[in-house]
Amino acid sequence: MKAVVLTAGEGTRIRPLSAAVPKPMLPVADRPLAAHTVDAAIDAGADEIVLVVGYESETVEDYFGSTYRGVPVRYALQTEQAGTAHAVDTARDHIEGEFAVLNGDNLYEPGAIERLFEACPAVCAVEVDQPQHYGVISTADGTVTDIVEKPDDPPTNLANAGAYAFPADAKAWLEVPASERGEHEITDVLARVIDEFAVTPVTTERWMDVGRPWELLEANEWKLGTLERRLDGEVSDDARLEGSVVVEEGATVKSGVVIEGPALVRSGATVGPNAYVRGATLVDEGAKIGHAVEVKNSVLSSGATVGHLSYVGDSVLGRNVNFGAGTTVANLRHDDGDVRFTVKGERVSTGRRKFGVVAGDGVKTGINTSLSPGLKLDAGATTAPGEVVDRDR
Repeated sequence: MKAVVLTAGEGTRIRPLSAAVPKPMLPVADRPLAAHTVDAAIDAGADEIVLVVGYESETVEDYFGSTYRGVPVRYALQTEQAGTAHAVDTARDHIEGEFAVLNGDNLYEPGAIERLFEACPAVCAVEVDQPQHYGVISTADGTVTDIVEKPDDPPTNLANAGAYAFPADAKAWLEVPASERGEHEITDVLARVIDEFAVTPVTTERWMDVGRPWELLEANEWKLGTLERRLDGEVSDDARLEGSVVVEEGATVKSGVVIEGPALVRSGATVGPNAYVRGATLVDEGAKIGHAVEVKNSVLSSGATVGHLSYVGDSVLGRNVNFGAGTTVANLRHDDGDVRFTVKGERVSTGRRKFGVVAGDGVKTGINTSLSPGLKLDAGATTAPGEVVDRDR
């Protein structure tokens, strides 16, 4: 089974984190988001991976190379973002026989992709509370009978989870007309397969479509929660590490540090002295948490630094962010309502009672900066010493 993994999208809804990095390459625990999908495909028995690339394609190619975990990797360049069917059609020269199509920005429960491959032709489905926001799948007698995009009156609560195992015939059906929103949709290919074959619905209990910054935070909460304790790096004798904490070889945890897992401190990262890390927290490669800093339930991307006497909660920091000493992140509204965040110019609810800031690559704060909940700081933004920031910049 060849697995076509879609990684070409720019990820405009997750800005500013995707300003120079494709969304599928943003960090989720110990690897990029897309690597979780590719690993799932390989674990399920994929004998070749075809990555559809586009935006910042070299980042994807540098990570996966020509082979990944001993499996050949091929690349197909999508020069325009014209929909999921168009993306797969870009890879048609690499497709032969049965093939799977997976979204590189989705996470699946372990084993779901293996069951998908075994049931080919098949589609992954998940029960959701608000199916009207998804493609909705109808079934009868154990097979899929229909798929409808975002219906006002959903016939079921089964949402399309964006993973497909197609028969060989489907390669000839990839050229579909543009939909009402002007894109060539892979669900139209699925509809043709449903008409011609018995398609099995493969249900998964857990699935995530990672599209917005707080969903990247949630993805890390999920995957960090699966860690098994491992201390391979340098850990001070008087540091206290509780629960599922991983300190990779080459990482340093200094004197007086307390880490309450799940947490991952990656190679080259430094924590402390006298720092407090709690909740599901990723300290990525080369990141630094300084003296007397508290970090709670956050993602610190590679090279990010949080200076001494600072607090960061429920936040996502991009690469090489530098928070000056005394920077404080507020992560809770006074009225206890859901924190709101700006997505493509519109202020929307995160659905989270606690959410801090999202800082793009290279953001720098002056000492004693205060940052309000739900704040977006674009790549390269700066603040002045002592500044109170309550508007995006």
